[in-house]
Amino acid sequence: MSAEIGYGAQPDVIAALLAAAGGGAVVLSYDEDRSFAALSLSRFGSVGSSRLDWSGVEVLQSSPVFDGGELRGLLGRLARPDELAVVFWGNLAVPSLALEVGLVATHADMILECCSECWVYLVDSGILIEFQDGEGFTAGRVPR
Repeated sequence: MSAEIGYGAQPDVIAALLAAAGGGAVVLSYDEDRSFAALSLSRFGSVGSSRLDWSGVEVLQSSPVFDGGELRGLLGRLARPDELAVVFWGNLAVPSLALEVGLVATHADMILECCSECWVYLVDSGILIEFQDGEGFTAGRVPR
């Protein structure tokens, strides 16, 4: 089975988040997901199966705290509330979302409850925030 066929097969994982965002979140198609990934996630090396390799990357902040409050704080320090953000999950079966940073901040707890790992790409800023449950956050500039 190709990744495209399995992509987005589990939208139920984010159903409550979509309902809470009230139309402010857009579910990305496979092609849209891959386009945004090419601008962000794909520019990093990996460590293991799902962690990004931050060596040689400008890390702006890291935190061992892994809750919605910490994500809200990072977003407040790194982006404007109206900036476009793309949320990727550690499982391609869960479709990626595009929404404003303000909505990511408002629903930070719900976002982190969806999957044990996710990445928030701040499109205008060129910043990626990685979340690993139990380990915290790392935020840095996407390599060019």
